[in-house]
Formats: sequence, structure tokens, C-alpha cells
Amino acid sequence: MTAPAAGRAKKPSGPTFALALGGGGARGLAHIHAIEALDELGIEPVAIAGSSIGAIMGAGMAAGMSGADIHHYAKSILGRRGEVASRIWKSRPGSLREAVAGGFRLGQFDIPRILKAFLPDAVPDTFEQLNIPLKVTGTDFYGHKAAVFESGDLLSALAASAAIPAVFRPVLRDGRYYIDGGFYNPVPFDLLFGTADIVIAIDVVGAPEGDPGVAPATLDLMFGTSQLMMQSIIETKLGQHRPDIFLQPPVSRFRVLDFLKIDKVMSATAPLKDELKRAVDGAVRSRAVSL
Repeated sequence: MTAPAAGRAKKPSGPTFALALGGGGARGLAHIHAIEALDELGIEPVAIAGSSIGAIMGAGMAAGMSGADIHHYAKSILGRRGEVASRIWKSRPGSLREAVAGGFRLGQFDIPRILKAFLPDAVPDTFEQLNIPLKVTGTDFYGHKAAVFESGDLLSALAASAAIPAVFRPVLRDGRYYIDGGFYNPVPFDLLFGTADIVIAIDVVGAPEGDPGVAPATLDLMFGTSQLMMQSIIETKLGQHRPDIFLQPPVSRFRVLDFLKIDKVMSATAPLKDELKRAVDGAVRSRAVSL
């Protein structure tokens, strides 16, 4: 295991915390603020669950990266178009045979290759090498059910969780094909009940925005419909059992693939850091009163 990053403060005594990070593509860059807030409070979660971009951010944190580490790494790549283009180029198929394996798929990228080109070296090969237990959601396409990965190969699990249909190819893992985990569990806080005293959930799904009098473009319609479906799932789950802290930073103005807008996303969602700190303080006080 790697040692905890220097940017993370020593964990104080007190209640334990678990962290659920939701899916949302580029909107999930807001998760960095939440991780930084926990670092500054000296809180290291005892368990993390993530869907899609939340699983990727969660893997970095579980590997021992601080919020500052993740922020710097993301900025160093996504803040430079040339660097992004270079890494995408390096992730191209090694041969024509690889490119057409399984047939031609217009507009579908091989997400394991993409992730391998973009993930930091700190993220290990397997779940067992992580410092903090991590649960990653996926959707079993032919099995018609949610899946939870928490052991074995980490890259394929992260890729499966983030495999947005029509953008990325389904991911083959253990003989089954998986797509984006958000289609069954957009913010997997339910996987953490019973693992810690206080469960924190961050929802970055967002919702469609635009002029009500203008018909949405095809891509906006496709991704927006997914957002509406995921929000319906989240509302149902909240009605059954709410996490102790549930926060929704203002991310709706951004699209799922707006990764090059990292500065704007981070600026628009900066209040999340203080909001989470206040929520943690309130949750701790409430728990102390109830004991």
C-alpha cells in the first residue's frame, strides 16, 4: 500500500465517515472540493463508494491522493488542450484489428484505453492495493441489474462504471458486458449504510437547462434524458433512506463532456467546500446530542 499523501491531515478521534461520490461526467470535477474539504477537516473516510466519475475520483482518494493532489493532477492535464489531445492520441488502438474488434462502432471509444492514458500513477492495479475500501457501481447490460465491484482488477471496474452509452463501448469484465453505473445507482450512498457513523453523499448529476421555448439538440436530449432518469432514481432512494449529508453543487450548466472547462466548473462549484464543512459540523453536533 502507498502511504497517505502529505496533503491529508492526521485523522482525529470522533465519529467515522463514509463518502459516496456520484456520476456526472465533467460535472464530477466538483468532487475535488469535497475531497479537499475532508482533508482540511482531517477526515479520512473508512469507506468510499462511487459511480462513473465519482468512482474515478474515489479511486484517487482511496489510493492515498489528497484533494490538492487530485486538483493539481486534473488541472495539469485538463487545463491544456494539447495534453488532452496527446493522451487521447496515445490511447488509440494499436492496430486495425483492435480498432474493429467486435465490429465498427461509430462514436464509441475504448474507455479502458482512455482511462489508462489519463489516470495518475498513484491509482493501483487492484482494489486490494487501495488504502481505503472502495465500492464501484456498474450496470450489467444483459443481466438487467446493478453491479458492485470491490475486488480484483480496478481499471476494468472504473471503466465499466464510466462507460457512457454512445460515447464509450460497453466494458467486458468477468465474461459480462457493463455500462455506466449511474443507470442503476447514480449516487451509491446506500452501499455505505452501516459502514460508518456519518454517510456523506455528493450528487453531481445535474438536470437539463436551456430555453423552454427551444427544442433541445439531439445530444442534449440524449444526455438530458439520462439526467432526468437518474434524478428520479436518486429521489426514490432518498425517500427510502437518506444519508446524513446530501449535497448538490450547482453543476447543471455544464455538459457531461465539458472536461476542458475545468476552471469554470471548479469556480462555479467552489462553495461546496465550505458547505460540506458546515454540514459535517452540524452532523457531528447532532450525533453528539443524540448519544
